[in-house]
Amino acid sequence: MSQFEDRQKGQEAKFTFDAEKKFKAEARRNKLLGIWAAELLGLTGDEAKAYAGEVVAADFEEAGDEDVFRKVSSDLKAKGLSVGDDVIRQKMLQLVQVANEQIATEG
Repeated sequence: MSQFEDRQKGQEAKFTFDAEKKFKAEARRNKLLGIWAAELLGLTGDEAKAYAGEVVAADFEEAGDEDVFRKVSSDLKAKGLSVGDDVIRQKMLQLVQVANEQIATEG
């Protein structure tokens, strides 16, 4: 019974680790996306950091990535910028890879 319990604890620990890593990567991706969008919006310095924080916070509205996508897309459109939805989605995919690499190197 002990081996089974040890194995179960190991699987639970791995699940927890993987979930935490995924959460960190998504939050990092959202921050990077916010910085990218802030540049397009002409924001710099503290304004850009604050906007990136808004993008991170937008992810808590609902499960999945659509809340973040809608936030960035609507903000860019409100500013009169013609950035296609496909460009935003592609940037999100690119930045999740960057975020995963950054987190992996951080340990």
